[in-house]
Amino acid sequence: MKQVKIAPSILSADFSKMGEEVESLKANGADIVHCDVMDGVFVNNITFGIKMVEDLRKRTDLPLDCHLMIVHPEKYVERFAKAGADIITVHYEACQDNLKEVLELIQSTGVKCGAVINPDTPVEKIADVIPLCDMVLLMSVFPGFGGQKFIPEVMDKIRQVRAIVDSLDKEIDVEIDGGVTADNVAEIKAAGANVIVAGSAVFKAADRRAMIESLKA
Repeated sequence: MKQVKIAPSILSADFSKMGEEVESLKANGADIVHCDVMDGVFVNNITFGIKMVEDLRKRTDLPLDCHLMIVHPEKYVERFAKAGADIITVHYEACQDNLKEVLELIQSTGVKCGAVINPDTPVEKIADVIPLCDMVLLMSVFPGFGGQKFIPEVMDKIRQVRAIVDSLDKEIDVEIDGGVTADNVAEIKAAGANVIVAGSAVFKAADRRAMIESLKA
């Protein structure tokens, strides 16, 4: 099992002081900064875009994990890469038959790529592109808003993806996003996830370092 990495989602941060918030993540032991990009079309919420990623890049050397919850992500891949993304993940539901081409486009920019599926999308829909990926992201809530409850049926999908990844001769992260807490993280990790996205759990914690350490442990 790969080392567990904690990727707090800045969706739960205070947007009025985002620079300080990402600096606090590194100071408190986070491994990755998870950036939820939403366009109000693919999901029913709007967050931030390329400029935010560009400005975050100036304030942290942690990897920026840009999760594009947008329609036509291929139009923006190169700009997110140029802004400083280290990994760009795109939804099967947004790309459909075009997913392989979008992943290859991401790779062509020199950035790591990942495929994402929603809780109601079968793993089979992305099985053929997993060998291309550096990361597979499984949503354990329906995307759009932070603070939702973990959907337990996604545990089986984590196991499915982990089995596929372990059968390949490639380092591929299995990331889980949505409703992760100190109470369910052990089971999530045991199922095979090694990158844990946590928003509210980290940003609302009285002691962020203690929360990040407990999620890792």
